Amino acid sequence: MIRIVIAEDQKMLRGAFASLLNFEDDIEVVAEVPDGQQAWDAIQQHQPDVCLLDIEMPHISGLELAESIRQAGLPCKIMIVTTFARPGYLQKAMDTQVEGYLLKDEPIDFLIAAIRRVMKGERVVSTDLAAALFMKEENPLSEREIEMLRLTKEGMTTGEISKALFLTRGTVRNYLSSAIQKLAAESRQQAVAIAEDKGWL
Repeated sequence: MIRIVIAEDQKMLRGAFASLLNFEDDIEVVAEVPDGQQAWDAIQQHQPDVCLLDIEMPHISGLELAESIRQAGLPCKIMIVTTFARPGYLQKAMDTQVEGYLLKDEPIDFLIAAIRRVMKGERVVSTDLAAALFMKEENPLSEREIEMLRLTKEGMTTGEISKALFLTRGTVRNYLSSAIQKLAAESRQQAVAIAEDKGWL
């Protein structure tokens, strides 16, 4: 029996996944949860064979959860399901060595077959996502610029960032200005949105 934990924040979709997978004779959904923190708790409690993770969830994202699972040395297979064909996300997933990366609009038969293939040691990626990987853009941002955008995303002001990183306000503004220019954005908020969309934050 393949034991699965489903983590998906959309209740209807989560329920549909669970119902359809439980119809299979060799698959059992042992937990279905709406966010990353509950997923982490369920994974540790149930020790599933497969974790089916949404990429964008409250508290902990699917990719962050995948990293935690790998760092903890847990043996479960990781399958990311997403509506986003973003090269940056896919690259992060591949770097974390997830076993599956599927689009949510794939037929349920594809998902079921993918679960069985993953259990045999294969890696499964939706065709459209694989194409996106080959088109991935290089991230032009420096580590410092990424850090500035992350803190901006968290709602910090220039002054708060300068205090947190022990930098002058002018230095912080220079880094943010450079990031905005590189991303051809009109504001720091737009730069954050662009970098997020490309999976660089």
